[in-house]
Amino acid sequence: MAKDGNIYRKCRDDAGLTRDKASELLEWISADRIDRIERGTAPHPDEVLQMAHCYKRPELCNYYCTHECRIGQELIPEVRVKDLANIVLEMLSTLNTLDKEKNRLIEITADGTITEDEYHDFALIQQRLEDISMSVDSLKLWVRTRIAEGEMTKDALKTAGQNG
Repeated sequence: MAKDGNIYRKCRDDAGLTRDKASELLEWISADRIDRIERGTAPHPDEVLQMAHCYKRPELCNYYCTHECRIGQELIPEVRVKDLANIVLEMLSTLNTLDKEKNRLIEITADGTITEDEYHDFALIQQRLEDISMSVDSLKLWVRTRIAEGEMTKDALKTAGQNG
């Protein structure tokens, strides 16, 4: 965290922006409002979206949802920024484990009922699926960060996906 501030201050500082310059780039968010947010006033979702875009820090949106939004706190997992190699290795490891457990999942769910003696195995498989979901979310955040930093474009990814 930035000295005397929160994640919003840290992201602004990391972007090399003063409050006044950030306010100019954010257009409708005043320097005074930025100051209040950085001192602990909860931002509005649209303000967070603007800051995430302006500061090139898409993880601000996940932070807001997982730390400041009551619904997000209940339903959205916190996604950590990771490098691509870690994301892929975690994903492959979990996929390998799931590959071994898929037959057990079929056995458990084939009759449409999960019995008491199946709970343990089902819970483990469900956790592996959550791990895959987190890896996918991490990969999406990695991509959004590369796009924000200008290293990738949405159009290039869309075109590559259509041609693949």
